[in-house]
Amino acid sequence: MPTSTNLLDQMTQACLTFRDLTLGYGSHPAVHHLDGIVEKGSLTAVVGANGSGKSTLMKGIVGVLNPMAGSVSKAQGTRIAYLPQQSELDRSFPARVVDLVSLGLWPKRGLLGRHTSEDRASVSQALKAVGLAGFEKRPIDTLSGGQLQRALFARVLVQDADLILLDEPFNAVDTKTVGDLIALIKQWHGEHRTILVVAHDLELVRQNFPETLLLARRPVAWGSTLETLHPENLLRARRFHEAWEDDAPWCEPSENGHSHEHHHGDAHHHHHHDVKAAS
Repeated sequence: MPTSTNLLDQMTQACLTFRDLTLGYGSHPAVHHLDGIVEKGSLTAVVGANGSGKSTLMKGIVGVLNPMAGSVSKAQGTRIAYLPQQSELDRSFPARVVDLVSLGLWPKRGLLGRHTSEDRASVSQALKAVGLAGFEKRPIDTLSGGQLQRALFARVLVQDADLILLDEPFNAVDTKTVGDLIALIKQWHGEHRTILVVAHDLELVRQNFPETLLLARRPVAWGSTLETLHPENLLRARRFHEAWEDDAPWCEPSENGHSHEHHHGDAHHHHHHDVKAAS
């Protein structure tokens, strides 16, 4: 069991701390009993079947949703950049690419703050970084899914955040764009930013994300990606999920095997995520 100094170390290394966090809508919990820490500078994928609580968790971290029970706390002074799913955006909004990307400046400037020449330079630098140089004046409703996602990543770049939350950033995006966005995520990781990404493609997760949280409305496993995505854990996640929703699709081929339902505390086999054991 970690000593108290060990716990102190953990707390200073934590970007996010979940304490028995339960989130949901109305009286319906979508994420139950999440305990653990997200370390500063870590790159974590959040995976699970549709309806397993991944987007809900993102909204809870940002503060769009208040916890039904428990808490999520951020390290002091953490600046957050949050990219919701594309489907939540109003694409008919009459804005140009430069307007969309400049929205990333408002935490710094305020909504009506004047943009300096330095701001304009950082917007055009961000567009160049995502391969959209020359797109400044294009209306966003003329962009393809991949181009829109690049523009949204440029907005995140401009925000210069410590904690980056990306909800399904690879959905409806072409392969070339996925590769470029992964490269940007890795660049941010190299800059010691903390990144959480909701993703569906488990192969992509295995290849690019060191840590993974597997959700089935409750944490099934959380730690190194290879251990978390072990077939036995995926099977348990599917069993948990099907107990909630009989017709839920799952994105891995089905395995035969029998699994006994474990207490959800078993998910935390990595001591650096196990806040309960430490407290």
